[in-house]
Amino acid sequence: MLAEIITIGDEILIGQIVDTNSVYIAKQLNSIGVGVYQISSVQDDRKHILEALAEAESRVDIVLITGGLGPTKDDITKHTICSYFNDVLVENTQVLAHVEELFEKYIKNSSISDLNRKQALVPSTATVLMNVNGTAPGMLLEKNGTLFFSMPGVPFEMKGLVENEVLPRLQERFTLPYIVHKTVLTAGRGESAIAEQLDKWEDTLPDFIKLAYLPSFGRVRLRFTAKGVDKEFLEECLNIKISELHTILGDIIYGMEGDGDVEVLLGRLLAQKQLTLATAESCTGGKIAQLITSVPGASAYFKGSVVSYATETKIKVLGVSAELINACSVVSSEVAEAMALNVKTLLQTDYALATTGNAGPSKGDSEAEVGTVFIALAGPNGVISKKFNFGKNRERVVNKAVLESFELLKNEIIKK
Repeated sequence: MLAEIITIGDEILIGQIVDTNSVYIAKQLNSIGVGVYQISSVQDDRKHILEALAEAESRVDIVLITGGLGPTKDDITKHTICSYFNDVLVENTQVLAHVEELFEKYIKNSSISDLNRKQALVPSTATVLMNVNGTAPGMLLEKNGTLFFSMPGVPFEMKGLVENEVLPRLQERFTLPYIVHKTVLTAGRGESAIAEQLDKWEDTLPDFIKLAYLPSFGRVRLRFTAKGVDKEFLEECLNIKISELHTILGDIIYGMEGDGDVEVLLGRLLAQKQLTLATAESCTGGKIAQLITSVPGASAYFKGSVVSYATETKIKVLGVSAELINACSVVSSEVAEAMALNVKTLLQTDYALATTGNAGPSKGDSEAEVGTVFIALAGPNGVISKKFNFGKNRERVVNKAVLESFELLKNEIIKK
C-alpha cells in the first residue's frame, strides 16, 4: 500500500514557510503500515496541480493533499480538484452550519460573509471530512481505485483531520501490514567505516528487513525497518539481528532510540554508580556542560564546569602553570591533563573531563594545527588523555570533541 503526499502553496516553494505537514503525515502513515512513495510541493497553479494529481494517481493507492482550501482567490485547490474529477462545487449544509457556529462562538454579533460562506462549497461527489479545528473541511474522493484526501494546509487543522478522519478510514478500508522500526545509536565511528564493517553482514538480512544509515556529527543511527503481517515475528527477527550487530560493532553502540541520547545514558550511568563529574572546557566552550545539564536531574552527578577559553583563565582559575603552557603549548596533552586534574580537585568529583584544542579558523594562542584537540579524563586511578584531529570545520571540531569526551568517560565508567 503506497501513498503520495502533495503540499500546495507558493509560500513553500519560495522558502517562506517550512513544509512540516509532509513530515507529520508520513510518520502517521508509516505507523499504520502505509509506505510513502513520494513527497512533492507544487505552486498555486491549476496546470501544475492537475499534473501532480495525474502523476500521483498513476503510481500510488492513496494521495494526500494539503493547502489551498481557503476562501481567497489564491486558494484554488477545490476548483482544481473539481476539474480533475469533472465535478462541480455545491454548498454543503453541514459545513455551512459548522462555519456559522464557529462565527457565533468566536466572533459575537457577526454574520458570515459571502467569502466565508465559500468554505461550505465542496465537490458534489466528495465525502466531507469535518474539520473541528477550523472552517475549511477536508474532502475524500476516489478515481480509478485511488483515494484522494484533501486537507487544509494549517498544521493544527491538518493534524486533526489525519488523526480523526484519514487514518481510521484507511484502517477500515484496507488490510495493512505491520511496520516495525528499531534504531541503534552509535558514536565515535563514521558512516563509511561502519558500512564497510557491516558489508558482509548486511547480506544476511532477510528481504523484509531494511537497514538505513542516518549520520550526524560524530553519531550514526542505524535504523532497521521490518515489514510483514506477524508483528511478534518481526520483533523477534529484529532483536536477533541487533544482537548480532552488538557483537560486530561492540562498544560504539551506546543505546537504542528511545533510551535517550548519549548524555542521557551517561547521566544514567553516573547516577546508578553514584559518581560525580566536573568539566574544564577550552575549545568546546561549555558545550559538554550544556548537554549534560540538559538532562533533568543532572545536579545529582554534575558539580560544575570551568570554561577556560583564554590561556590566562587556565592559569588563574584552574591553576595550570604558565611554565607548563610555555613548555608544552596550550594545546597539548600535558595541559589537558593538568586541566582535568585541577578541576577534579577544585570541585571534588570522582571524574573530570577537560578539552583543549584549536577549532580554527586561525591558530590563535597555539601553534597546533587547526582541528587538533586533546581530551583528558581524570578519575580515581589517575589521568589519561587522547589526541584527535577533526578537520578544519569549526562546528565539526567542537561537536566531535564533545562526543569523543563522552565516549572516553563512558568507557572508563563501564570498566569500573
